[in-house]
Amino acid sequence: MEIKIIGYNPQYKNDFIRLNKAWLEEYFYVEPHDLETFSNIENDIIKKEGEIFFCLVNNEIAGTVAMIKVDDKTFELAKMAVDKKFQGMKLSNLLMEACIDFAKKNQAEKIFLLSNKKLAPAINLYKKFNFIEVPMGTTDYARADIQMELKL
Repeated sequence: MEIKIIGYNPQYKNDFIRLNKAWLEEYFYVEPHDLETFSNIENDIIKKEGEIFFCLVNNEIAGTVAMIKVDDKTFELAKMAVDKKFQGMKLSNLLMEACIDFAKKNQAEKIFLLSNKKLAPAINLYKKFNFIEVPMGTTDYARADIQMELKL
């Protein structure tokens, strides 16, 4: 089995949207800010020095995550999703490592993320990578009830 992490390629834009809509619809609902992000991936993330990573298993898109540049020292880790048929393979660990490496290469000092406490596997993943809970900032997402950050 070949597993690899690649950076953004427009041919996989619909996979990014598909994977994220799947988990949003399973646990919450797709919010207006999600739709805005999906409509403006290149302008809001890629052209602003962010990145979207994809995890491929035998050349099939299995997972994705976005790194959104907030400022010269901060990235937001967002929209991490792994296809149900690939869950349990620890692909999210590989995506997380790619995000942390990306932030370090871009001289970031901090990565933050917004999540929901009911997503226990996700929260455990973030804690495994030394993210800590911090006070919630302002957010456009109704589902967010926890903010975490990692100092680099």
